[in-house]
Amino acid sequence: MDAKELLKKVRRIEIKTRGLSNNIFSGEYHSAFKGRGMTFSEVREYQYGDDIRDIDWNVTARHNRPYVKVYEEERELTVMLLIDVSASRLFGAIGEEKREMIAEISATIAFSAINNNDKVGVIFFSDKIEKFIPPKKGRKHILAIISQLLDFTPENKGTDISVALSYFTDAMKKRCTTVLISDFIDSHDYSRALTVASGKHDLLAIQVFDKRDSQLPDVGLMRVTDLETGLSQWIDTSMAKTRKAYNKWWYDRQTRMMEQLKRNGIDFTSVATDDDFVKSLMSLFKRRGVR
Repeated sequence: MDAKELLKKVRRIEIKTRGLSNNIFSGEYHSAFKGRGMTFSEVREYQYGDDIRDIDWNVTARHNRPYVKVYEEERELTVMLLIDVSASRLFGAIGEEKREMIAEISATIAFSAINNNDKVGVIFFSDKIEKFIPPKKGRKHILAIISQLLDFTPENKGTDISVALSYFTDAMKKRCTTVLISDFIDSHDYSRALTVASGKHDLLAIQVFDKRDSQLPDVGLMRVTDLETGLSQWIDTSMAKTRKAYNKWWYDRQTRMMEQLKRNGIDFTSVATDDDFVKSLMSLFKRRGVR
């Protein structure tokens, strides 16, 4: 993509996602993320209506009457985006390419973060760590991230989510709000890395997929190519058992992914490339905000 075309795409995404951040997601972002960044402030005597989980039992025992811990909202959070830049993100049969939607979702979250005075950092990953962008604030920083998202060329084509999660867990010592964005087409076992990362950080996941990832069309003989391995073969999509087997592969993989996320208490949403990601993102933010 030449510089002029890239600039136009960056500008288009900025206009769309800044508007969403300012007009739609501002309040939802604050309730979904800010409320989870709490630091200890003081103790005071228990009052009717206080959560009994906040009782400080040591102070209560010393004074022989109940005291509770008081927390205050952190004024500044660090938001980390873990973004899949493997070759499968270039696929786009229905709607836009996954890469385009990933950029729009990432930009919306990033602009929402800087509107709330938070820092934003990014890790690009394939089956290795491709790039680490340290957390910073500011519009220029976000525009640089969007530009990289649209035009970044990774060294590797594969996907290994466990590599990204392990690197992130080691690199970021302070608790972060973390968004993992991927199509989750990954043959590696990332369950342990997911458990460790979600134990240290506030982790949520967003899947971006093309509907052709999940279902083959009935168009007869078709040559299919794996963008990550380069392997290709001819398949007869007119055969019902072929389409059924492919759909079952997708369903089984989705089921395993969902079970792992649920087991680790990770909030999750899935967005197709021809759907409106705003609805899915709003629903995700609202689910977190009511907890």
